[in-house]
Amino acid sequence: MAYPKDRFDHLPDDLKRVGAHRGPKRKGRGWIAFAWALLATGVLVFAGLFTISRVFDIDLGLPIFAGQPTPTPTPTPTPTMDPILDPLAPDFVARGIKVIVLNGTATPGLQSTAAADLTAKGWVIASAVPAAAKDVAETFVYYSDPLNEDAARGLVVALGLGEIRLVSPETFPGAPITIVIGADFPGAAPLAPEPETTP
Repeated sequence: MAYPKDRFDHLPDDLKRVGAHRGPKRKGRGWIAFAWALLATGVLVFAGLFTISRVFDIDLGLPIFAGQPTPTPTPTPTPTMDPILDPLAPDFVARGIKVIVLNGTATPGLQSTAAADLTAKGWVIASAVPAAAKDVAETFVYYSDPLNEDAARGLVVALGLGEIRLVSPETFPGAPITIVIGADFPGAAPLAPEPETTP
């Protein structure tokens, strides 16, 4: 039985087929497949390393995986008030701040000496009495309200020594500012040295 001829019955001589419908492989197709495989591998490796560095917070030493650097906060200096140098100024007098003087040394009468000196300079002294402790080494001016920092600093200037300390109102109840005189106050007897302990 004869079949009609069509275009598949006449093939070019340079077309070297293998089998019925296979042609020769094109040159370079193997390199293209290799390149795609290499790219896919690189993407998977990158994704894995990125996940490890982020999820487990592991530094891989690679800048590309490094997170944003945490900015170092610049410490803000704590503002300090200027000391009250004129306790007779009307605006300061209106605040009604009264000072208590405690003698924290074994030398009697120092509280009266300090109170008289401060009174002469215009400070209002509510009371001047011995403290319970007699072995205070340094003079401190304690204040319980941050708004009275300027007055505390002014008292340090008036005394010519001492440091200020902000304390809770329960430390010296009813006393906005309390001066505790220590052994560094002029005329105070030095503290006795602590006895040496032998091991």
